[in-house]
This record gives sequence, structure tokens and C-alpha cells, in this order.
Amino acid sequence: MKFKKGLVLRCFRGFTRQNFLKKISDGFTLIELLVVFAIIAILVSIVLVSLSDAKLKGNDAGVKSNLNTIRSVTEIFYSDNRNSYLPSGGSAFNIATCPAYDASGTNMFSKDKTISNAIAEAVKRGNGSSCYNSKDVWAVAVGLKSNANASWCVDSGGSSKREAFTPATAIDASTFSCR
Repeated sequence: MKFKKGLVLRCFRGFTRQNFLKKISDGFTLIELLVVFAIIAILVSIVLVSLSDAKLKGNDAGVKSNLNTIRSVTEIFYSDNRNSYLPSGGSAFNIATCPAYDASGTNMFSKDKTISNAIAEAVKRGNGSSCYNSKDVWAVAVGLKSNANASWCVDSGGSSKREAFTPATAIDASTFSCR
């Protein structure tokens, strides 16, 4: 059985090869363009939401990383300062917003530049901070960008965890460690 040229195209509602080629050369209709534009807009909105979530999670990962750096450096500070988390002649730093670097600082957080820089970077990526420092214990909490009521907290007891508290309340006022 032989098929004539154009027979297949005629089967679809009167389209012939000539009509089909003419339709292509006329361009797209307004409806076709609007449908394509709507599909692209939906895909772009989905991608933007995903990128926003990824940025928040990236900031939270940066907070955790910087606080883990603090945990490591404080142990070096402790051994370099005769088994004390305070510098020579230093004084306790009660629970408050973490201090900035000061070469003549009286607590570990302001005296040690590496610790101070790690706190500053964590705060830049996070949402506020809270620190405590005495001769025997320390704790740092920085708020997470992904959740305004959550913090990442590290302390001298080895804790490194997410707390369901803002930085101001993530450090226990009686034990001076993460809650």
C-alpha cells in the first residue's frame, strides 16, 4: 500500500503541507506567547524561592562553622593561659552581647583576635549574639537567620547544638552552658 505525499498532514483537521508551512511562517499568536511567558514566570518563582532557602541555610552553616572554630581556639587559649579561660588579670564576662576585639581586653572573647573575628563573622551571618566567660567556663550563642527564635550554641562542656531560644536566653544563667 502506497501513501500519497501530504496524506498524513491532511488527516489533522484539514491541514495540508502548504497550510502547515504558512502557519509556521506567520509567527506565534498572542495566546501562545502569553502561555509560554506564564510558564517561564512560574519556573522563575520556584527557583527564586529555592535560592532564598539555600541562602538562609548557607548562613546558618556559616554560623555553625565559626562557632566550631571558637570551640577549637578556646582550648588553645585555655592551655596558653595556665588552664584558665580568662587572660592574665582578666575578669568574668557576664551573659551579654559578645564584645568586639580589644588587644587589652579582660575576657577571652575580646582579647583573642581569632575568637573575636570568628564571633564577628558568625554574627554577620546570623542574628545577634550572647557570650559568657569566666575562669572555668564559657559559652557563645548566635541566632540563626532561618529561624528568628533559634540559636546555635557552643560551650566549654563540649556542647554544640541548636537551641530553640534567642541568643539572649540560649545560655543557661545558672550553669553558664548551653541549655
